Order: sequence, then C-alpha cells, then structure tokens
Amino acid sequence: MVGQRPLSPELLAVPLEPFVHQVGGHTSMLRYDEHTVCKPLVSQELSFYESLPWAMRQFTPQYKGVVSVHLKKDSLGNLTLVASPGTEHGLVKRSHTQGTKTFRDSCSGKVLLRTDLQYHTDSLLEDANGNQPERKSYNPWGLHCHRQHLNRMSSKHNENKLHQFLLLENVVSKYSYPCILDLKMGTRQHGDDASEEKKARHIKKCEQSTSASLGVRICGMQVYQADTGHFLCKDKYFGRKLSPEGFRQTLRQFLCTGNQLRTDLLEPIILRLKALLSVIRKQSSYRFYSSSLLIIYDGQEPKESAAPLDHHLPLPKTHGANPARVDVRMIDFAHTTFKGSKSSPTPYDGPDHGYIFGLENLIKILQSLSEGK
Repeated sequence: MVGQRPLSPELLAVPLEPFVHQVGGHTSMLRYDEHTVCKPLVSQELSFYESLPWAMRQFTPQYKGVVSVHLKKDSLGNLTLVASPGTEHGLVKRSHTQGTKTFRDSCSGKVLLRTDLQYHTDSLLEDANGNQPERKSYNPWGLHCHRQHLNRMSSKHNENKLHQFLLLENVVSKYSYPCILDLKMGTRQHGDDASEEKKARHIKKCEQSTSASLGVRICGMQVYQADTGHFLCKDKYFGRKLSPEGFRQTLRQFLCTGNQLRTDLLEPIILRLKALLSVIRKQSSYRFYSSSLLIIYDGQEPKESAAPLDHHLPLPKTHGANPARVDVRMIDFAHTTFKGSKSSPTPYDGPDHGYIFGLENLIKILQSLSEGK
C-alpha cells in the first residue's frame, strides 16, 4: 500500500473570518467553519467548559477543544488570523486559494452574507451626541470587535507568536436568518478578580441600567425584517440607556419581523427559559458574572398551508418539540466562578440569585407580551 504524503502546514491552516452574527460582547468571535466559532482562550472559561454540569450542557454551546492561532500579514499589509488545527480537532478541508484569503477579502458581502448586504465597515456605532440610529443591515458589532482585536494583537505580538483559542459550537448555524438577542444577565457584572476601578465602573453601569431593576439588560440585537430583507440592529450602548419599559418595548421589537409580531415564538421561548431557570436554581456555588444569554430564532417566517398569507393575521400557536425553532444559550464564562475553580478560592453558597432574578423578570415580561399586555 502506497503511503500518503503528509499535508503541508499551509494546507492545514484555516483562515479565520469575522463571525458576522456576533451582536454583543467585546471579544472577537471568529468563524472557524460552518458549525464552529472560536474565541481567545481565557483559563477561567476553559475551566468552566471542562467541568460543565451535565444539566447545563443543553443551554451552552458545545465545547470542541483548543486550537493554536497566529497573526499573518501579507505583502500589502493585510492582517489575517490563521488557525493551525491539530489532528485531535479534525481536518477542515479547504483549498489553498481559500487559505490565502485576506481579511479585506473575507468581509465582502457575497462571501459571508446570505442576503449579499455589505457591512458598514467605517460607520460609527454612535454619533457625536451618543445616539444610535437604526441599522437595517447585518450587525457591524462583530467586525468592530474583530478590527480592535487585530490592532491589539499586531501592536503587542509578532507574527510567529501562537495564541490559544477555544473552539465552540456555532449555535446559529442552523438558522437561515438568525434573529439574536444578547442579554447580560444578573445584578452584578464584575468578576472576583476585578480591580477596584473596574469594579466601580461595572457597578455604575448596573445601577444606571436595567441590570439593577430587572437583573437583565440588552447587550446587542439583530432582527431580520422580512418586509425589507434587511436586519435591524442594536448594540450595547442602546441597551444601557433603556428604562424597564424601554426594555419591554425592545423585547417586543425583537419578536417583530416587520410583517407581524411573532406570537408563535413566545410559548417555546418561555418554556425554554423556565427549563433553564430550574437548572440554575440547582447549581450551588456558581456565579455567572458578566455572562450573556442568547435568545435565537429564525427570521424566515414559517410557511403556512396553501391559503394566501395575510401578514396581518397572527400565526397559529405552536406546541410540541420546538416547531418554532427557538433556542436559548448561555455564553461568555470568563468571569464565572464555582466550587473547585482555581479562580474561586472562597466559593459561594447556593445558586446565583442575581441571575435567577433576571430570568424571572424576563419570563414575566414575555408572559405579559403573550397575554397581549
């Protein structure tokens, strides 16, 4: 039997692209392949995924391992992040031409965006007065984070330095037009390791937002508008300014796809949130500081029977095994502590009451929307 020639490192290399469906956070999320994203490794987050309680696994992205990443600069000065997967993570089959794609090339609309919309790469997220206009395009937040991350890496490290990244399930890959709400959960956001300055900053943000009054605030959002074929986007600066009533109205807006209010989504979302609440109540010692909760559904409206579609009529309620294709996932565990964690020398007792407070209020608001209030 003739032996196969080993593949060269260039053919094994996986160019990482900005994850176009990142709506919140400050760490750059990158697309590794269709079903996998990656992010810079934080030891505390890795510890969480490696010791994840079984009951929580349905509410978190699947952890797929660790990959080495380095910065690559081409002759024109374009920066790209390239992953070098080991055999334990499987081989991503890519052609050599795909492997040499630049960061600028990867941001073109036709490469990454299903609806061929262009990113507003140079637009600011806020104007001079601190106001944020509505953006009917793909959310620019992920690209904003990616550019900042590239700048930091290029200024601090040389090209040959290897960085460790977490490989995680892409929880929106099954959706044609993913509508995503990123919610910062809990009444406290700073981790135990925060400096006094950072602690004071986070406490102030919570006090001045719905984090204090509701235990939850909006950190980012994208909603597909079926009537225009564009995405309506909001970022964390918008979410920080909301009153409890503004939070409620934005939650309603998240469920409105332009043609109608998606009342069919309310029941499955509420049921999944209640299931998560039941799990969180049983997790003694866990504190999910600064973690987020994603609520996801497909903006492609369900097709009805042969009868003509009247967009002004409410969709029928759905029952059973998640026919409305909604999902609820916890993400971002860089500041999560628990008994047995190296970063938590003095573990907490009981469940995370701040997180529970936020979940309970979120469920109440959605129930009121379901009742037409």
